Amino acid sequence: MMAVGLFGDALIAWLTSALMVVVNLLPDSVSDSFQYAFMQRALLTSVLVGAICGILSCYVVLKRWSLLGDAISHAVLPGVAIAYLLGWPFFIGAFITGALTSVGIGAIERHTRIKSDAAMGLMFTSAFALGIVIISKIASSTHLMHILFGNVLGVQPSALLLTLVASMIALLVVWLAYRPLLLYAFDPLQAQALGFNTSIIHYGLILLLTLTIVASLETVGIILVVAMLITPGATAHLLTDRFKTMMLISVGVGVSSAVIGLWLSVMLDVASGGSIVLVATSWFFMALLFSPKQGVLVRQWRRRSMG
Repeated sequence: MMAVGLFGDALIAWLTSALMVVVNLLPDSVSDSFQYAFMQRALLTSVLVGAICGILSCYVVLKRWSLLGDAISHAVLPGVAIAYLLGWPFFIGAFITGALTSVGIGAIERHTRIKSDAAMGLMFTSAFALGIVIISKIASSTHLMHILFGNVLGVQPSALLLTLVASMIALLVVWLAYRPLLLYAFDPLQAQALGFNTSIIHYGLILLLTLTIVASLETVGIILVVAMLITPGATAHLLTDRFKTMMLISVGVGVSSAVIGLWLSVMLDVASGGSIVLVATSWFFMALLFSPKQGVLVRQWRRRSMG
């Protein structure tokens, strides 16, 4: 166990050093903000979360799972509260309740007349309400604010290590199962016809979403993480029709939003989670206006040129 911890610390130190090499190439007005250890931890955490949210965002957008991401992000709150009670890391409790809620949504949808949107709404509102009730009895409002809205500037090395592990697991699964995930995203029936177990792919993807949401708790919080699981993929979807290109653009949007948002939150003394999401939203509206094929202004200009 100690050897794993030492390896994790060494890996984080190496990644931080590599990241700072890039940061130090930026103007002093930017790089000076990241010379402190807590800012470097915040930066690395934000980059990891931005990258993994960017990757999974493509699947969320293509599968139209935005409400599911919202459901899972709210459902982890009682797990966080129970973990606080038991003295466990928030990560463990959040993942367990997020996974149970996901399975519950699937069970309600498959075994009753209730449709998926109603099942999601039912599960995530009840789970979120339970979490708020528990937290109101055991923790101060400060704890609740950090869980709901994130506090990446106060991220601890242990939380950073958990985020790193979650990111590596998600990246490895997406890499190993790239083809079945791609087929399932575009045509589940074809994936089933080719012999892939779509039920395993379905719940595996949901567990990946849960893992990513839990890993993002420290950065953008429960409420705003759903934006990071939608906006990068939606932005990339406006800019390309090729999935690999979409994934690269989505990762770029996620990482750049995390870095720029973190820097702006320090410069303007505002909430880091909200700042990160607003930067991502700005990228989306720029793509909406100026995308070569889907851009509103570009299409209007073409119509005037043809007229």
